[in-house]
Amino acid sequence: MAVLGQIRQRSIFLILVIGMALFAFVISGVFDGNNSSAPTDPIAVVNEEEVELDLFRQMVEQAERSYNFSTMQAVNTVWDEMLRLTIFKQEFDRLGIDAGKEQIEMILSQDQKIVQDPRFQNESGFFDFGIFTDFVNQLRLDNPQAYQNWRSQEESIVSIAKENIYYDLIKSSTGFTELEGKNAYHLENDKVNIKFVRIPYNEVPDSLFKITDSDIKEYVNDNRALFETEASRSVNYVVFPEVATEEDKNQIRANLENLKEESVAYNDISKLTDTIEGLKTTQNITDFIEQYSEVPFDSIYRSKGALASEYAEILFELKKGDVFGPYQDGDQFKISKFIDRKNGGSIRASHILIPFQGATRANPETTRTKEEAKKLANDYYRQARRKPDDFAELATKFSEGPSKSMGGDLGFFQEGTMTEKFFAFCNKSKVGRIGLVETEFGFHIIKVTDKEDVVLIADVVKQIVPSEETSNDVFQKTTQFEMESINTKDFDAVVQKYEYENKVVNQVNILDENLPSMPRQRNLVQWLFNQDTRVGDVKRFSLTNGGYVVAQLTGITSDGSINIDAIKNEVTQEILTKSKAAFLLKLHNSHQSLDSLSVALDKEIETATAVTQKNNVLPGAGSESYVIGVAFAIELNQPSALIEGNNGVYMIEVTSKEIAEELESYQAYANALQTEENLRISTVIYDALKSTSEIEDNRPVYY
Repeated sequence: MAVLGQIRQRSIFLILVIGMALFAFVISGVFDGNNSSAPTDPIAVVNEEEVELDLFRQMVEQAERSYNFSTMQAVNTVWDEMLRLTIFKQEFDRLGIDAGKEQIEMILSQDQKIVQDPRFQNESGFFDFGIFTDFVNQLRLDNPQAYQNWRSQEESIVSIAKENIYYDLIKSSTGFTELEGKNAYHLENDKVNIKFVRIPYNEVPDSLFKITDSDIKEYVNDNRALFETEASRSVNYVVFPEVATEEDKNQIRANLENLKEESVAYNDISKLTDTIEGLKTTQNITDFIEQYSEVPFDSIYRSKGALASEYAEILFELKKGDVFGPYQDGDQFKISKFIDRKNGGSIRASHILIPFQGATRANPETTRTKEEAKKLANDYYRQARRKPDDFAELATKFSEGPSKSMGGDLGFFQEGTMTEKFFAFCNKSKVGRIGLVETEFGFHIIKVTDKEDVVLIADVVKQIVPSEETSNDVFQKTTQFEMESINTKDFDAVVQKYEYENKVVNQVNILDENLPSMPRQRNLVQWLFNQDTRVGDVKRFSLTNGGYVVAQLTGITSDGSINIDAIKNEVTQEILTKSKAAFLLKLHNSHQSLDSLSVALDKEIETATAVTQKNNVLPGAGSESYVIGVAFAIELNQPSALIEGNNGVYMIEVTSKEIAEELESYQAYANALQTEENLRISTVIYDALKSTSEIEDNRPVYY
């Protein structure tokens, strides 16, 4: 990580660290393998500390494998995490913050997966940090790879512990007095009733004002920070998708049709004719599916709802041995053979779970004995038998299982998904039956609520893919378009000649990966930002899902530049709004009362009641915090001067004020402010540290 920059300058410390294996969890894997060809430039430099490329790449590859991320998704995710860890570590080192055994134990104790793992529990069923530590030490000997994985996790845990200490230090330095609590109380509870006349800006014609290019440039120059952009590129492109034609689909259908019945074929090797089994006649369905299908045989029984939706009714009503198809299911063609049916094989049930001390997955705080749990379960069982229609209510009230919030409902399940005794009761019971069953999880009061038939169907599946002829045709069209665009130097003319769809993207950023209708086009984006690519250049790229795209670079926007054309409408509206405000204030400044202004404008005087400073919305007018603030500052029954608001110009008059009664103590409000501040601290501290850091980002160099 970033600390390697410091370590390289202190070789003696590096030797000690490696020898004592104290730094393994920070640089785990960096020294594995041959590093002779590893790049020397870092992926980033944060406040003069380097973030090593090798480690970054390993973490990117792990993120891709673990979360099925695209490369750039993984890159950006790892970047954000490593940047955060590096910046915080620098801050922790600067302040001397460290985390010990107690902090790590506290964090582990909050992880339910670890706490409820029987391997880490003592004889009383409680999480024991000593047992956990012994387990990790044993991993070092028995499973070095798992141990290294733990060390990586340990680094994250240590980092979290340090963050908690850091945040606690900051939070302890903040506080709110009762006076601040009193102010918050009055902001929330003081109310005014007002009447007002408003002149919306949209009632003033735009044609009254002439906004020139020089006006726009002046406004932009005065507010450059608002409009400066990152480096970007503009691109035009034509997509040539490689998709199956109707002829391709018909050929796939025909091939599947030929697999249904037994056939005879001439064997060139034996010089004899062979009888080839069809799906209808085969005696070994698994081997047949393996030989002819692109999807392996799935021996799972399925309910009607799990079958191909368009043909579910037909498939579900087939008889044993029947074959149906070919038919299209999404991007596949299938032929299906009905193998078996289980009547009532999919069961739905609800339960009330009463665990006892020592039961599997029981809450560590559960102290009741098995006998006490059984007595309690018998009581609930009798109540459920007396009022079966109230079972869901009883489950919500008494169950200690995860399904409690759903009235005990477990949904549909099949054999093998529930513990054996639980399923055996449900399987032999009719719908509506209520029973009491003991399993390793405790005592269950079970109600069988529904049953469905399930069927076993074998599918021969062929993906709908273009034929070789179709692929060649797409390639030829793409090549022809690319070459003509390069030779004529007129991309748009060639698009029009062949009546292709020209897609235009005006802002592609340097770390973008996806373009409209084209996911994972990192190579194209890199080409756009290559220093050798010039405006007007054309190049062809392959699509990840088949086919090609021919792209032309049409524009280059440098970092920190301002695209006047892109922001012209936005800036024009801003200038118009300010011009209209100034116009209205000058036009109507002679009016000294709401009545006078109302008559002059032929507008009704509007009212708003119970307005507070905590709420910045003026009913009927929109967000107007400044106007509301003025209402609390002026005297009763005295018209204000004209006020420039967000959505128009206003004249207001306060008809009454209601000052909330004073409280004996405002500590509750002060505490609420502290809670809000603590939440805010947790979200803004990192942003503040990041904003003051010097960060060199080399992601575009390597990805």
